[in-house]
Amino acid sequence: MRDAKSARAIAAEVLREFAATRDYAGPILDRLLNQTEEKQRATDLVYGTLRNLNALDAVIAKFSGRQTARIDPPLLSILRIGVYELVYSPATPVYSVVNEAVRNVEDAGGKKQTGFVNAVLRQIERHITDRQIDLTQTDPRRTLVQSPQSGCQFDTDLLPDPATSLQLYLSTCFSLPSWLIGEWLEQFGPDQTRWICLACNRRPSLYVRANPLRTTAQDLVTQFEQAGVRAQAVPSTVGWAVPTTSATVTDAGLPTSLIKIVGPHAVTQLPGFAEGLFTVQDLSAARAVRILDPQPGWSILDLCSAPGTKTTQLAEATRDSARILATDINPERLDRVRENITRLGLASVTIIPYAQLEQGQAESFDAILLDAPCSNTGVLARRVEARYRLRRKAVQELAATQKALLAKAAGLVKPGGRICYSTCSIQRQENQDVREFLTPNNRFELVREELTLPSAEPFDHDGSFVALLKRRS
Repeated sequence: MRDAKSARAIAAEVLREFAATRDYAGPILDRLLNQTEEKQRATDLVYGTLRNLNALDAVIAKFSGRQTARIDPPLLSILRIGVYELVYSPATPVYSVVNEAVRNVEDAGGKKQTGFVNAVLRQIERHITDRQIDLTQTDPRRTLVQSPQSGCQFDTDLLPDPATSLQLYLSTCFSLPSWLIGEWLEQFGPDQTRWICLACNRRPSLYVRANPLRTTAQDLVTQFEQAGVRAQAVPSTVGWAVPTTSATVTDAGLPTSLIKIVGPHAVTQLPGFAEGLFTVQDLSAARAVRILDPQPGWSILDLCSAPGTKTTQLAEATRDSARILATDINPERLDRVRENITRLGLASVTIIPYAQLEQGQAESFDAILLDAPCSNTGVLARRVEARYRLRRKAVQELAATQKALLAKAAGLVKPGGRICYSTCSIQRQENQDVREFLTPNNRFELVREELTLPSAEPFDHDGSFVALLKRRS
Protein backbone atom coordinates (compact mmCIF):
# COMPACT_ATOMS: atom_id res chain seq x y z
CA MET A 1 0.00 0.00 0.00
CA ARG A 2 1.47 3.34 -1.08
CA ASP A 3 1.99 5.88 1.72
CA ALA A 4 0.04 3.76 4.17
CA LYS A 5 -0.90 5.55 7.36
CA SER A 6 -0.33 4.14 10.81
CA ALA A 7 -3.16 2.78 12.95
CA ARG A 8 -2.71 5.70 15.35
CA ALA A 9 -3.01 8.27 12.56
CA ILE A 10 -6.20 6.68 11.27
CA ALA A 11 -7.67 6.42 14.77
CA ALA A 12 -6.90 10.09 15.44
CA GLU A 13 -8.62 11.09 12.22
CA VAL A 14 -11.72 9.05 13.10
CA LEU A 15 -11.92 10.58 16.58
CA ARG A 16 -11.43 14.07 15.16
CA GLU A 17 -14.46 13.64 12.89
CA PHE A 18 -16.55 11.77 15.43
CA ALA A 19 -19.14 13.48 17.65
CA ALA A 20 -20.23 11.17 20.48
CA THR A 21 -23.79 12.47 20.70
CA ARG A 22 -24.43 12.49 16.96
CA ASP A 23 -22.25 10.06 14.98
CA TYR A 24 -21.40 6.39 14.85
CA ALA A 25 -17.69 5.70 14.63
CA GLY A 26 -18.12 2.66 12.39
CA PRO A 27 -18.95 4.42 9.09
CA ILE A 28 -16.10 6.92 9.58
CA LEU A 29 -13.68 4.11 10.39
CA ASP A 30 -14.81 2.01 7.42
CA ARG A 31 -14.20 4.96 5.09
CA LEU A 32 -10.63 5.44 6.32
CA LEU A 33 -9.46 1.88 6.99
CA ASN A 34 -8.24 1.29 3.46
CA GLN A 35 -5.52 3.87 4.13
CA THR A 36 -3.72 1.63 6.63
CA GLU A 37 -2.31 -1.88 6.74
CA GLU A 38 -3.07 -2.06 10.48
CA LYS A 39 -6.85 -2.30 10.21
CA GLN A 40 -7.49 -4.34 13.35
CA ARG A 41 -5.19 -2.19 15.47
CA ALA A 42 -6.81 1.01 14.23
CA THR A 43 -10.20 -0.45 15.10
CA ASP A 44 -9.06 -1.37 18.60
CA LEU A 45 -7.63 2.11 19.18
CA VAL A 46 -10.86 3.81 18.10
CA TYR A 47 -13.25 1.70 20.13
CA GLY A 48 -10.94 1.29 23.10
CA THR A 49 -10.55 5.06 23.31
CA LEU A 50 -14.30 5.62 23.00
CA ARG A 51 -15.16 3.04 25.69
CA ASN A 52 -12.89 4.85 28.15
CA LEU A 53 -13.32 8.42 26.95
CA ASN A 54 -14.35 10.04 30.24
CA ALA A 55 -11.62 8.29 32.21
CA LEU A 56 -9.02 9.35 29.64
CA ASP A 57 -10.20 12.96 29.81
CA ALA A 58 -9.92 12.85 33.60
CA VAL A 59 -6.27 11.77 33.27
CA ILE A 60 -5.52 14.45 30.68
CA ALA A 61 -7.12 17.19 32.79
CA LYS A 62 -5.32 16.00 35.92
CA PHE A 63 -1.82 16.02 34.48
CA SER A 64 -2.03 18.73 31.82
CA GLY A 65 -3.66 21.30 34.08
CA ARG A 66 -6.10 22.03 31.29
CA GLN A 67 -9.68 20.89 30.79
CA THR A 68 -10.17 18.95 27.56
CA ALA A 69 -12.68 21.55 26.30
CA ARG A 70 -9.74 23.99 26.08
CA ILE A 71 -7.57 21.68 23.96
CA ASP A 72 -7.80 21.92 20.16
CA PRO A 73 -9.77 18.91 18.83
CA PRO A 74 -6.95 17.56 16.58
CA LEU A 75 -4.52 17.60 19.52
CA LEU A 76 -7.10 16.13 21.87
CA SER A 77 -7.72 13.16 19.58
CA ILE A 78 -4.01 12.37 19.45
CA LEU A 79 -3.66 12.82 23.22
CA ARG A 80 -6.61 10.55 23.97
CA ILE A 81 -5.15 7.76 21.85
CA GLY A 82 -1.75 8.17 23.50
CA VAL A 83 -3.22 8.05 27.00
CA TYR A 84 -5.38 5.07 26.04
CA GLU A 85 -2.29 3.14 25.04
CA LEU A 86 -0.31 4.17 28.12
CA VAL A 87 -3.13 3.11 30.44
CA TYR A 88 -4.94 0.25 28.70
CA SER A 89 -2.27 -1.27 26.42
CA PRO A 90 0.59 -1.98 28.82
CA ALA A 91 2.50 -4.13 26.32
CA THR A 92 2.98 -1.15 23.98
CA PRO A 93 6.34 0.58 24.62
CA VAL A 94 6.12 4.10 26.04
CA TYR A 95 8.61 5.52 23.54
CA SER A 96 6.46 4.24 20.65
CA VAL A 97 3.33 5.87 22.08
CA VAL A 98 4.95 9.24 22.73
CA ASN A 99 7.11 9.46 19.59
CA GLU A 100 4.30 8.71 17.18
CA ALA A 101 1.90 11.04 18.97
CA VAL A 102 4.42 13.86 18.44
CA ARG A 103 4.89 12.86 14.81
CA ASN A 104 1.12 12.79 14.22
CA VAL A 105 0.88 16.33 15.61
CA GLU A 106 3.55 17.45 13.15
CA ASP A 107 1.79 15.71 10.25
CA ALA A 108 -1.44 17.46 11.21
CA GLY A 109 0.31 20.79 10.80
CA GLY A 110 0.71 21.57 14.47
CA LYS A 111 4.50 21.73 14.92
CA LYS A 112 4.10 24.45 17.53
CA GLN A 113 1.98 22.06 19.61
CA THR A 114 4.37 19.10 19.60
CA GLY A 115 5.97 20.30 22.81
CA PHE A 116 2.61 20.38 24.58
CA VAL A 117 1.65 16.85 23.52
CA ASN A 118 5.10 15.49 24.38
CA ALA A 119 5.04 17.19 27.78
CA VAL A 120 1.57 15.95 28.70
CA LEU A 121 2.27 12.33 27.75
CA ARG A 122 5.64 12.35 29.52
CA GLN A 123 4.02 13.86 32.61
CA ILE A 124 1.36 11.14 32.64
CA GLU A 125 3.99 8.43 32.14
CA ARG A 126 6.01 9.76 35.09
CA HIS A 127 2.98 9.52 37.37
CA ILE A 128 2.25 5.89 36.40
CA THR A 129 3.83 3.58 38.96
CA ASP A 130 2.77 0.32 37.31
CA ARG A 131 1.16 -0.05 33.85
CA GLN A 132 -0.27 -3.47 34.75
CA ILE A 133 -0.79 -4.39 38.37
CA ASP A 134 -2.91 -6.94 40.21
CA LEU A 135 -6.08 -5.17 41.34
CA THR A 136 -5.86 -6.83 44.74
CA GLN A 137 -2.67 -4.88 45.39
CA THR A 138 -3.85 -1.40 44.43
CA ASP A 139 -5.64 1.62 45.82
CA PRO A 140 -8.84 1.96 43.71
CA ARG A 141 -8.61 5.76 43.83
CA ARG A 142 -5.28 5.58 41.98
CA THR A 143 -6.03 2.79 39.53
CA LEU A 144 -7.85 2.66 36.21
CA VAL A 145 -9.23 -0.83 35.66
CA GLN A 146 -8.11 -2.73 32.54
CA SER A 147 -9.67 -6.14 33.19
CA PRO A 148 -11.18 -8.12 36.07
CA GLN A 149 -7.64 -8.85 37.24
CA SER A 150 -5.47 -5.86 36.36
CA GLY A 151 -5.25 -2.09 36.22
CA CYS A 152 -2.91 0.84 35.61
CA GLN A 153 -1.74 2.44 38.87
CA PHE A 154 -0.81 6.10 39.36
CA ASP A 155 1.03 7.75 42.23
CA THR A 156 -1.82 10.13 43.04
CA ASP A 157 -5.59 9.95 43.47
CA LEU A 158 -7.52 10.18 40.21
CA LEU A 159 -10.90 8.72 41.10
CA PRO A 160 -13.57 9.26 43.74
CA ASP A 161 -13.34 7.05 46.81
CA PRO A 162 -15.56 3.98 46.20
CA ALA A 163 -16.02 3.60 49.95
CA THR A 164 -17.89 6.90 50.17
CA SER A 165 -19.16 7.46 46.60
CA LEU A 166 -19.40 4.16 44.74
CA GLN A 167 -21.78 5.50 42.10
CA LEU A 168 -19.46 8.36 41.13
CA TYR A 169 -16.40 6.10 41.29
CA LEU A 170 -17.86 3.52 38.89
CA SER A 171 -19.20 6.22 36.57
CA THR A 172 -15.77 7.89 36.30
CA CYS A 173 -13.69 4.72 36.16
CA PHE A 174 -15.80 3.05 33.46
CA SER A 175 -17.02 6.14 31.53
CA LEU A 176 -20.69 5.33 32.10
CA PRO A 177 -23.60 7.68 32.95
CA SER A 178 -23.92 8.24 36.68
CA TRP A 179 -27.73 7.83 36.64
CA LEU A 180 -27.33 4.45 34.91
CA ILE A 181 -24.86 3.26 37.56
CA GLY A 182 -27.37 4.40 40.18
CA GLU A 183 -30.12 2.26 38.65
CA TRP A 184 -27.84 -0.76 38.49
CA LEU A 185 -26.76 -0.35 42.10
CA GLU A 186 -30.40 -0.25 43.16
CA GLN A 187 -31.38 -3.22 41.01
CA PHE A 188 -28.32 -5.49 41.25
CA GLY A 189 -26.26 -4.33 44.23
CA PRO A 190 -22.59 -3.21 44.34
CA ASP A 191 -20.83 -6.47 43.47
CA GLN A 192 -22.91 -7.31 40.40
CA THR A 193 -22.85 -3.69 39.24
CA ARG A 194 -19.06 -3.69 39.25
CA TRP A 195 -19.03 -6.85 37.13
CA ILE A 196 -21.51 -5.28 34.72
CA CYS A 197 -19.24 -2.24 34.39
CA LEU A 198 -16.26 -4.50 33.65
CA ALA A 199 -18.27 -6.32 30.99
CA CYS A 200 -19.37 -3.02 29.41
CA ASN A 201 -15.73 -2.00 28.92
CA ARG A 202 -14.30 -5.31 27.74
CA ARG A 203 -12.96 -5.94 24.26
CA PRO A 204 -15.83 -8.21 23.19
CA SER A 205 -14.94 -11.57 21.74
CA LEU A 206 -16.05 -12.63 18.28
CA TYR A 207 -18.54 -15.51 18.21
CA VAL A 208 -20.02 -17.15 15.15
CA ARG A 209 -23.00 -19.48 14.80
CA ALA A 210 -22.42 -22.44 12.51
CA ASN A 211 -25.10 -22.91 9.84
CA PRO A 212 -26.31 -26.48 10.55
CA LEU A 213 -27.79 -26.75 7.06
CA ARG A 214 -24.29 -26.61 5.59
CA THR A 215 -21.81 -27.67 8.29
CA THR A 216 -21.37 -28.52 11.96
CA ALA A 217 -19.67 -26.53 14.68
CA GLN A 218 -16.86 -29.07 14.96
CA ASP A 219 -16.28 -29.20 11.20
CA LEU A 220 -16.20 -25.41 11.09
CA VAL A 221 -13.69 -25.28 13.96
CA THR A 222 -11.50 -27.71 12.00
CA GLN A 223 -11.80 -25.56 8.87
CA PHE A 224 -10.83 -22.45 10.84
CA GLU A 225 -7.81 -24.14 12.42
CA GLN A 226 -6.62 -25.47 9.06
CA ALA A 227 -6.63 -21.85 7.86
CA GLY A 228 -4.61 -20.73 10.88
CA VAL A 229 -7.58 -19.27 12.77
CA ARG A 230 -7.75 -20.33 16.41
CA ALA A 231 -11.29 -21.26 17.39
CA GLN A 232 -13.16 -23.25 20.00
CA ALA A 233 -16.71 -24.54 20.15
CA VAL A 234 -18.72 -23.05 23.02
CA PRO A 235 -19.75 -25.86 25.39
CA SER A 236 -23.45 -26.26 26.10
CA THR A 237 -22.61 -26.02 29.81
CA VAL A 238 -21.68 -22.33 29.64
CA GLY A 239 -23.50 -20.67 32.56
CA TRP A 240 -26.31 -18.14 32.31
CA ALA A 241 -28.50 -16.15 34.62
CA VAL A 242 -30.96 -18.26 36.59
CA PRO A 243 -34.44 -18.00 35.00
CA THR A 244 -36.67 -15.71 37.04
CA THR A 245 -39.67 -18.00 36.57
CA SER A 246 -39.91 -21.76 36.64
CA ALA A 247 -39.15 -23.15 33.20
CA THR A 248 -41.77 -25.48 31.77
CA VAL A 249 -39.94 -25.67 28.47
CA THR A 250 -36.33 -26.52 27.80
CA ASP A 251 -33.83 -25.15 25.33
CA ALA A 252 -33.60 -26.93 21.99
CA GLY A 253 -31.84 -30.20 22.77
CA LEU A 254 -29.09 -29.80 20.22
CA PRO A 255 -25.56 -28.87 21.34
CA THR A 256 -24.72 -25.20 20.88
CA SER A 257 -23.55 -24.27 17.38
CA LEU A 258 -21.60 -21.24 18.62
CA ILE A 259 -17.86 -20.87 18.17
CA LYS A 260 -15.44 -18.42 19.75
CA ILE A 261 -12.83 -16.99 17.39
CA VAL A 262 -9.57 -16.36 19.24
CA GLY A 263 -7.67 -13.23 18.22
CA PRO A 264 -8.59 -10.34 15.92
CA HIS A 265 -9.97 -11.28 12.50
CA ALA A 266 -11.99 -9.58 9.79
CA VAL A 267 -15.26 -11.50 9.67
CA THR A 268 -15.69 -11.36 5.90
CA GLN A 269 -12.20 -12.80 5.42
CA LEU A 270 -12.79 -15.86 7.60
CA PRO A 271 -12.99 -19.16 5.68
CA GLY A 272 -16.59 -20.13 5.04
CA PHE A 273 -18.13 -16.65 5.30
CA ALA A 274 -18.84 -16.24 1.59
CA GLU A 275 -20.11 -19.83 1.44
CA GLY A 276 -22.69 -19.12 4.16
CA LEU A 277 -21.24 -21.50 6.72
CA PHE A 278 -21.77 -19.16 9.67
CA THR A 279 -23.28 -15.96 11.05
CA VAL A 280 -21.82 -13.63 13.67
CA GLN A 281 -23.85 -13.80 16.89
CA ASP A 282 -23.13 -13.14 20.55
CA LEU A 283 -23.83 -15.86 23.10
CA SER A 284 -26.63 -13.99 24.85
CA ALA A 285 -28.27 -12.99 21.57
CA ALA A 286 -28.66 -16.66 20.67
CA ARG A 287 -30.82 -17.32 23.74
CA ALA A 288 -34.11 -15.99 22.41
CA VAL A 289 -34.55 -18.47 19.55
CA ARG A 290 -33.32 -21.38 21.66
CA ILE A 291 -35.92 -20.56 24.33
CA LEU A 292 -38.67 -20.13 21.72
CA ASP A 293 -37.74 -23.60 20.40
CA PRO A 294 -39.38 -23.20 16.96
CA GLN A 295 -40.43 -26.34 15.11
CA PRO A 296 -40.52 -27.36 11.43
CA GLY A 297 -43.89 -26.67 9.86
CA TRP A 298 -44.69 -23.71 12.09
CA SER A 299 -45.79 -20.34 10.77
CA ILE A 300 -43.44 -17.80 12.40
CA LEU A 301 -43.27 -13.99 12.34
CA ASP A 302 -40.06 -12.10 13.12
CA LEU A 303 -41.53 -8.70 13.90
CA CYS A 304 -38.32 -6.62 14.23
CA SER A 305 -36.05 -8.72 12.07
CA ALA A 306 -33.22 -6.45 10.86
CA PRO A 307 -30.37 -7.21 10.40
CA GLY A 308 -31.56 -10.82 10.24
CA THR A 309 -29.33 -12.59 12.76
CA LYS A 310 -32.25 -14.12 14.67
CA THR A 311 -34.34 -14.50 11.50
CA THR A 312 -31.72 -16.79 10.01
CA GLN A 313 -31.38 -18.59 13.34
CA LEU A 314 -35.11 -19.34 13.21
CA ALA A 315 -34.69 -20.84 9.74
CA GLU A 316 -31.68 -22.91 10.78
CA ALA A 317 -33.37 -24.14 13.97
CA THR A 318 -36.36 -25.41 11.94
CA ARG A 319 -34.14 -27.02 9.28
CA ASP A 320 -35.41 -24.43 6.79
CA SER A 321 -38.80 -26.17 6.97
CA ALA A 322 -40.97 -23.57 8.69
CA ARG A 323 -42.82 -20.67 7.08
CA ILE A 324 -41.07 -17.55 8.34
CA LEU A 325 -42.17 -14.00 7.60
CA ALA A 326 -39.66 -11.26 8.41
CA THR A 327 -40.41 -7.57 8.64
CA ASP A 328 -39.08 -4.37 10.19
CA ILE A 329 -40.48 -0.88 10.59
CA ASN A 330 -37.38 0.47 8.81
CA PRO A 331 -37.61 -0.81 5.20
CA GLU A 332 -33.99 0.11 4.40
CA ARG A 333 -32.70 -2.22 7.11
CA LEU A 334 -34.51 -5.13 5.49
CA ASP A 335 -31.80 -5.13 2.82
CA ARG A 336 -29.45 -6.59 5.47
CA VAL A 337 -31.96 -9.37 6.11
CA ARG A 338 -32.05 -10.18 2.40
CA GLU A 339 -28.25 -10.26 2.23
CA ASN A 340 -28.00 -12.70 5.13
CA ILE A 341 -30.76 -14.97 3.83
CA THR A 342 -29.09 -15.14 0.42
CA ARG A 343 -25.59 -15.76 1.78
CA LEU A 344 -26.79 -18.57 4.06
CA GLY A 345 -28.88 -20.16 1.31
CA LEU A 346 -32.19 -20.11 3.20
CA ALA A 347 -35.48 -20.75 1.42
CA SER A 348 -38.04 -20.61 4.23
CA VAL A 349 -37.90 -16.84 4.89
CA THR A 350 -40.14 -14.33 3.13
CA ILE A 351 -39.66 -10.60 3.70
CA ILE A 352 -42.84 -8.55 3.94
CA PRO A 353 -43.36 -4.78 4.33
CA TYR A 354 -44.32 -3.66 7.82
CA ALA A 355 -47.31 -1.85 6.33
CA GLN A 356 -48.83 -5.24 5.57
CA LEU A 357 -49.18 -5.81 9.31
CA GLU A 358 -50.50 -2.29 9.83
CA GLN A 359 -53.19 -2.87 7.22
CA GLY A 360 -54.36 -6.06 8.89
CA GLN A 361 -53.37 -8.28 5.97
CA ALA A 362 -51.22 -10.64 8.02
CA GLU A 363 -52.24 -14.12 9.11
CA SER A 364 -52.12 -15.61 12.60
CA PHE A 365 -48.87 -17.31 13.62
CA ASP A 366 -47.77 -20.29 15.68
CA ALA A 367 -44.89 -18.22 17.04
CA ILE A 368 -43.76 -14.60 17.00
CA LEU A 369 -40.27 -13.39 17.76
CA LEU A 370 -40.29 -9.81 19.05
CA ASP A 371 -36.72 -8.57 19.42
CA ALA A 372 -37.79 -5.13 20.56
CA PRO A 373 -35.90 -1.85 20.10
CA CYS A 374 -34.26 -0.93 23.40
CA SER A 375 -31.68 1.19 25.21
CA ASN A 376 -28.80 -1.24 24.46
CA THR A 377 -27.62 -1.25 28.08
CA GLY A 378 -26.70 -4.93 27.80
CA VAL A 379 -24.46 -4.40 24.77
CA LEU A 380 -22.46 -1.28 25.64
CA ALA A 381 -19.16 -3.05 24.95
CA ARG A 382 -20.19 -3.44 21.28
CA ARG A 383 -22.44 -0.41 20.77
CA VAL A 384 -19.90 1.90 22.31
CA GLU A 385 -21.55 5.19 21.38
CA ALA A 386 -24.77 4.32 23.21
CA ARG A 387 -23.28 5.18 26.61
CA TYR A 388 -22.94 8.82 25.57
CA ARG A 389 -26.52 9.06 24.30
CA LEU A 390 -28.46 7.28 27.02
CA ARG A 391 -31.08 9.44 28.69
CA ARG A 392 -33.65 8.49 31.32
CA LYS A 393 -36.43 10.03 29.25
CA ALA A 394 -35.41 8.00 26.20
CA VAL A 395 -35.67 4.78 28.22
CA GLN A 396 -39.22 5.77 29.21
CA GLU A 397 -40.11 6.43 25.57
CA LEU A 398 -38.65 3.08 24.50
CA ALA A 399 -40.75 1.30 27.11
CA ALA A 400 -43.89 2.78 25.53
CA THR A 401 -42.80 1.57 22.08
CA GLN A 402 -42.10 -1.91 23.43
CA LYS A 403 -45.57 -2.13 24.99
CA ALA A 404 -47.16 -1.17 21.68
CA LEU A 405 -45.17 -3.83 19.81
CA LEU A 406 -46.10 -6.47 22.37
CA ALA A 407 -49.76 -5.58 21.93
CA LYS A 408 -49.28 -5.87 18.15
CA ALA A 409 -47.76 -9.35 18.54
CA ALA A 410 -50.58 -10.43 20.85
CA GLY A 411 -53.09 -9.75 18.10
CA LEU A 412 -51.21 -11.89 15.60
CA VAL A 413 -50.53 -15.12 17.48
CA LYS A 414 -52.80 -18.16 17.32
CA PRO A 415 -54.46 -19.73 20.38
CA GLY A 416 -51.81 -22.02 21.84
CA GLY A 417 -49.10 -20.05 20.06
CA ARG A 418 -45.99 -18.45 21.53
CA ILE A 419 -44.50 -14.98 21.70
CA CYS A 420 -40.82 -14.67 22.49
CA TYR A 421 -40.07 -11.13 23.69
CA SER A 422 -36.41 -10.14 23.90
CA THR A 423 -34.27 -7.05 24.36
CA CYS A 424 -30.57 -6.32 24.70
CA SER A 425 -31.35 -4.15 27.72
CA ILE A 426 -30.92 -5.02 31.38
CA GLN A 427 -33.09 -2.14 32.65
CA ARG A 428 -36.05 -3.11 34.82
CA GLN A 429 -38.16 -0.30 33.36
CA GLU A 430 -38.00 -1.80 29.88
CA ASN A 431 -38.21 -5.48 30.76
CA GLN A 432 -41.10 -5.18 33.18
CA ASP A 433 -43.32 -4.52 30.14
CA VAL A 434 -44.05 -8.24 29.95
CA ARG A 435 -45.57 -8.45 33.42
CA GLU A 436 -47.51 -5.23 32.91
CA PHE A 437 -48.87 -6.70 29.67
CA LEU A 438 -49.99 -9.88 31.43
CA THR A 439 -52.06 -8.14 34.10
CA PRO A 440 -54.98 -7.17 31.82
CA ASN A 441 -54.33 -9.97 29.29
CA ASN A 442 -55.34 -13.20 30.98
CA ARG A 443 -55.37 -14.91 27.57
CA PHE A 444 -51.59 -15.19 27.97
CA GLU A 445 -49.35 -16.91 30.49
CA LEU A 446 -45.68 -16.34 31.25
CA VAL A 447 -43.86 -19.60 30.56
CA ARG A 448 -40.31 -18.44 31.10
CA GLU A 449 -38.43 -15.26 31.89
CA GLU A 450 -34.66 -14.87 31.87
CA LEU A 451 -32.29 -11.97 32.46
CA THR A 452 -28.68 -12.48 31.41
CA LEU A 453 -26.20 -9.92 32.70
CA PRO A 454 -23.16 -9.05 30.59
CA SER A 455 -20.00 -10.86 31.58
CA ALA A 456 -16.30 -10.25 31.03
CA GLU A 457 -15.13 -13.85 31.50
CA PRO A 458 -14.48 -16.67 30.77
CA PHE A 459 -16.74 -16.92 27.70
CA ASP A 460 -17.57 -13.21 27.71
CA HIS A 461 -20.98 -12.17 26.47
CA ASP A 462 -23.48 -9.33 26.33
CA GLY A 463 -26.58 -8.86 28.44
CA SER A 464 -30.11 -9.66 27.36
CA PHE A 465 -33.67 -10.26 28.51
CA VAL A 466 -35.96 -12.99 27.18
CA ALA A 467 -39.56 -13.80 28.09
CA LEU A 468 -41.65 -16.60 26.59
CA LEU A 469 -45.41 -16.05 26.55
CA LYS A 470 -48.05 -18.55 25.53
CA ARG A 471 -51.56 -17.75 24.40
CA ARG A 472 -54.05 -19.98 26.16
CA SER A 473 -55.97 -22.33 23.87
